[in-house]
Amino acid sequence: MRAVAITRDELSIWLRYIHEICGIYLDETKGYLLETRLGQLLQETGAGSFSELYYKTKSDLTNTVRRKVIDAITTNETSFFRDTSPFELLQHKLIPELVDRRNKSGLRPVPIRIWSAACSTGQEAYSTGIILRELLGDFNGYDVRILGTDISDKAVAQASYGHFSKLELDRGLPADKVARNFTQDRDRWKIRDEIRALATFRIMNLLEPFAFPAPFDIVFCRNVAIYFTESDKIRLFRNIGKFLAKDGVLIIGSTESITGLCPEFEPKRYLRSVFYQMKTQI
Repeated sequence: MRAVAITRDELSIWLRYIHEICGIYLDETKGYLLETRLGQLLQETGAGSFSELYYKTKSDLTNTVRRKVIDAITTNETSFFRDTSPFELLQHKLIPELVDRRNKSGLRPVPIRIWSAACSTGQEAYSTGIILRELLGDFNGYDVRILGTDISDKAVAQASYGHFSKLELDRGLPADKVARNFTQDRDRWKIRDEIRALATFRIMNLLEPFAFPAPFDIVFCRNVAIYFTESDKIRLFRNIGKFLAKDGVLIIGSTESITGLCPEFEPKRYLRSVFYQMKTQI
């Protein structure tokens, strides 16, 4: 089937719509990207043009097509222990210091609350769970909860399932970590139940209003705001700040910075990592 080209007017409509439904800002040079990402959806829906696909998406009361658009547009690039340094920060500084503070406060069981925002297919959340298991053992005396959220239905479904291919494991996991933390299920590998039980996953748009019953000790929000406008970035990180614990930590991508955007956050450094805490809460 011959590829359908997107017209200038259709491109403008789709750029506005994509920003509206998932916050991703694309400029007018991204016509080819839309043709590539949405081409299969054109065929699935029987749409003969991008205008017709837009009409089908907007008129679908089940929102099925809308969810497929989000799945197609969002980038779910991830891997276990991606970029390494944030997990070294977690293992050697943040978790030991957090546990020490909680122990001194007399809290039992020791609560640990972590949010993996834009969790994709779950590797970041499960990498965190693996570190916690290595540090804390069998979790007796601890109340650990990891929340993973993502805007993509498809990504959240895979994260919740907790099954991964050998290729996905090979990206970031040495053989000894695979043996300790996964069981083989035919041609897939399943995260062990004691780690899977730490995490819950849910669909969430980071640019829509959100609320949580308790603050988080650590928030990962890496490599997602790079697709947002400056005003959307400010809104996102200020909202996250409202749900950080008094001594809570925000970790963003290694190429990102919110210094200047959100002056209420103070950057701090540990080895190769930069993390942020609220100035008013320190």
